[in-house]
Amino acid sequence: MPNDYARPLRLWQPRRFEFGAGSAAEVGHWAREQGFARIHVLTTPVIAGQIDRMGLPGSVTVFADVDPEPDSATLDRAIAAAQEADPDLVIGFGGGSVMDVAKLVTVLRGGFPLADAIGPNKVPARLNALALVPTTAGTGSEAGIRALVTNLATGAKAAVESPHLMPDMVSLDPDLTMSVPPAVTAATGIDAMAHCVEAFTNRKSHPLIDNYARLGFTLVARFLPRAVADGSDAEARAALLLAAYYGGICLGPVNTAAGHALAYPLGTRLKLPHGHANAIIFPHVLAFNAPAAPEKTAEIAAALGLGGGNRLAQDAWDWCARLGPEMRLSALGATEAMLPDWAAEAHAIRRLMDNNPRDMTVAEAETIYRSAF
Repeated sequence: MPNDYARPLRLWQPRRFEFGAGSAAEVGHWAREQGFARIHVLTTPVIAGQIDRMGLPGSVTVFADVDPEPDSATLDRAIAAAQEADPDLVIGFGGGSVMDVAKLVTVLRGGFPLADAIGPNKVPARLNALALVPTTAGTGSEAGIRALVTNLATGAKAAVESPHLMPDMVSLDPDLTMSVPPAVTAATGIDAMAHCVEAFTNRKSHPLIDNYARLGFTLVARFLPRAVADGSDAEARAALLLAAYYGGICLGPVNTAAGHALAYPLGTRLKLPHGHANAIIFPHVLAFNAPAAPEKTAEIAAALGLGGGNRLAQDAWDWCARLGPEMRLSALGATEAMLPDWAAEAHAIRRLMDNNPRDMTVAEAETIYRSAF
């Protein structure tokens, strides 16, 4: 992989970025400054009670029915609620699923169909302002121009990509993440790390993005075990929000690779949370890619305290397992008969597989699933 500083790169960033304890209140201050009168918040029942932390002005409506792994039916309900509310500001207040649905609502509520939006640069202009407030430290969706939902027509993840999905305002408030349970903290943190690692070892890797990736996986390595052990660790919570944001920056110009391609069927078919699916796959793809990216893999291993060579996959598996997630597909409802179809499905996700530093056949994808079984 060439280390070419002159290679063109395009980054999209939020127009306003707030970070730190209590910064959720800045959303309300900003909304008041901008004169927004009709604000529509997308969230989940678990965290809907924290919306008041933003101090929103004007008329506020809430759609609190976003599923953990949202599909096109969830999106349709969210769009219908937004059409009724007719907001001048939409806020995604939640994890990656909530933020992705909020993004899509802002560009599709005028009647543009999801099927026509899939892919890069197909959606029309946004119909309202957009603010994103993550309440978990994982997807980094607040830093990216993509949004994903499961398309019920195909059973696969549908990815929409457009600069119109970049929010006007982002607030990263670690206070909102203090109550996230250990299992969710672990899964979302490993997802953030996977974003950074997959961008770092990517065929499209870039020196500028490599710096964000290093920052991200180093923060996860240092602070995720602390946050899982003690959810009230304010320093760890803040560090992980930054790590997730750095991972989100990596997704824009570089994106993920085989790890996420292999994780997607676990979400759509087994209904595993996205972060948990990535945790299961992460050790195996890290080891698979090591021969194609030896120096960068050594950096990742050093940050996580992993052994190299034949120890890499087992040590990475142990690192993830110590954080709590069940790492065996056989204990999560999978059967061996399912694995060939998943391998074919993952292999067909070329927008990610083509980024992988090492070519992966369908048979090799199935071998990874069997190793994770």
